[in-house]
Amino acid sequence: MPAVSAAARVTNTVHTTDYHTAGEPFRIVTGGLPPVPGDTVAERCATAIGPGGSGTAPRRGALDDVRRLLVQEPRGHAGMYGGFLVPPDDDGAHLGVLFWHKDGYSTACGHGTMALGAWAVDSGLVAAPDDGDAQVRIDVPSGRVTATVHRIEGRTSGVTFRNVPARVTARKVPVATGFGLAEVDIAHAGACYATVSARSLGLTVTKEALPQLVRAGQEIRAALATHPGTWHPESPLLSGVYGVILHDALPDTPFGPHQRNVTVFADGQIDRSPCGSGTSARLALLAEDGLLGPGDDLLHESVTGTVFTGRHLGQGVTEVTGTAYRTGEHAFVLDPHDSLGHGFLL
Repeated sequence: MPAVSAAARVTNTVHTTDYHTAGEPFRIVTGGLPPVPGDTVAERCATAIGPGGSGTAPRRGALDDVRRLLVQEPRGHAGMYGGFLVPPDDDGAHLGVLFWHKDGYSTACGHGTMALGAWAVDSGLVAAPDDGDAQVRIDVPSGRVTATVHRIEGRTSGVTFRNVPARVTARKVPVATGFGLAEVDIAHAGACYATVSARSLGLTVTKEALPQLVRAGQEIRAALATHPGTWHPESPLLSGVYGVILHDALPDTPFGPHQRNVTVFADGQIDRSPCGSGTSARLALLAEDGLLGPGDDLLHESVTGTVFTGRHLGQGVTEVTGTAYRTGEHAFVLDPHDSLGHGFLL
């Protein structure tokens, strides 16, 4: 019997609803997925990645065929991000999700959590008042998170994401880069983030400097591959640097610190938003440094100029507020005669 081609494995129409959160895309896959084995979202994520793999080394199969179909051109692009809807761990959550990007899967995604909260309310999955708030509880690979959806006159006006607890695991780790010696801080906030002052490397967080910022981020991520500060005591799934945050300190606002950052994740991808889970990591570090008090807000800008507002509530609990807007609904198909198959990346 002839082998079934990878293209032929995507036989169903794949339905998605797309959002952007502060400029970063999030493609919610609502239909057309194959079954994903596992009793929990974390187990399903491990299944998607495969034995001995990492978030950037996915196992090829029917599920990953869908990921590649949606992230690669001509249906997607290298900066595309999204999530597969899966059952939650129990009745305490409204839904579960597996986060994915160009190179594989991730254990946390704050901007995606905000988009999912908005989608759950906008689609009617979770009831919400015309004026007031509604909570959407979501099981993600790193735990249970909450999106509080804010409503004004029948529309969603913003979303506040409460993350799993964030914790600092290493400070001032020396890392040699092509731009000089970096002193890197490491924090876990659903995923592991390494953070460094861009100015300490002679860089600034601007669009013009993106090639240099990406290169520095890749060098730092590679250098920390075996550092114990990147390990998570509870799960190998949560270990290893997911993103490198290069940040600039800006003049404080009357409400607290003000920073601009770019988060370089996976294989040199750039978060267009200020990075939701990465903001949680920055909040934990600023609180430990005494630069962010319980009543303070962090005004956190992205390299594109969009903004999240972050708060540290103590004991590692963080909240990040932003906006998420629907950008489209899609029914993607793969013609078995299409010579491009799942597409390509540039």
